[in-house]
Amino acid sequence: MTELNWQKSSFSEAAGDNCLYVAAASTGTIHLRESDTPTITLATTPTTLAALIRTLTANPHVRVT
Repeated sequence: MTELNWQKSSFSEAAGDNCLYVAAASTGTIHLRESDTPTITLATTPTTLAALIRTLTANPHVRVT
């Protein structure tokens, strides 16, 4: 597997263990991980991630934990 180039989300805190990292693979898959559990990653497609973001921004009262 090719090494991923992880980037911290611009919505993450400047410091601490509350950060989301994002990486795009050459296959087009988007990978997500949290700073407090960096060995666990979520892989998704750009379309699915966009649908999640649209849903969360359209329903700000929904809390994802």
